[in-house]
Amino acid sequence: MAGHSQFKNIMHRKGKQDAKRGKVFTKLIRELTVAAKTGLPDPASNPRLRAAVVAARQANMSRDTVERAIKRGAGGADDANYEEVRYEGYGPGGVAIIVEALTDNRNRTAGDVRAAFTKMGGTLGETNSVSFMFDRVGIVRYGADVASEDAMLEAAIDAGADNVESDDQGHEVTVAPDRLIQVRDALEARFGAPESAKLGWRPQTSIPIADAPAEKLFRLLETLDDNDDVQTVVANYEVSDETLARLTA
Repeated sequence: MAGHSQFKNIMHRKGKQDAKRGKVFTKLIRELTVAAKTGLPDPASNPRLRAAVVAARQANMSRDTVERAIKRGAGGADDANYEEVRYEGYGPGGVAIIVEALTDNRNRTAGDVRAAFTKMGGTLGETNSVSFMFDRVGIVRYGADVASEDAMLEAAIDAGADNVESDDQGHEVTVAPDRLIQVRDALEARFGAPESAKLGWRPQTSIPIADAPAEKLFRLLETLDDNDDVQTVVANYEVSDETLARLTA
């Protein structure tokens, strides 16, 4: 499991996800608008939009809010011209971090991301400065209640996936980028729409970190995740159960 997935789980256990509800909605509305603007406004014909709608429903976003975001993007009423940008750098403990954002102001977002890295003892690098340590993969996610571990594994392998990781929070299916659509469609036909299906980053190796750098790293990841422009954050760290217990006590 990617380091950032562990981090999200930690924050969930600390009860901070509810406090971030507004920011989660902001990110989802932006994704809905961009997906509708760059493709068809019909989720059935637009995989990116369909995944965004599913994510919005799981976040308990109202239907009216979802429909307004789609109409705004499809009708061109949203004046913002969002760009997809990627930032790369090193965090505390030498952990490699990739930040992906949707922004209508590159200077603002770059400044915010750089400030977060600097404040927490990290360093923002150039594009491709750390991405070589990650594999670009397709990732399809389903909730744990959709299927058993064996059923998901069998279906994913039959569809052409490379791997499946399952736990009590869900199933994460990994696939080569050029097979993402094929695998997503096959799994959707069997289990319904996934929570998400998109290209992502998987670290090739993980860096063990101890208490002090781990605490600073988590604060950096949280700061980045709090930024409205930031959509995803991935890091190649590994922490022990003992360290997690101390940090979440």
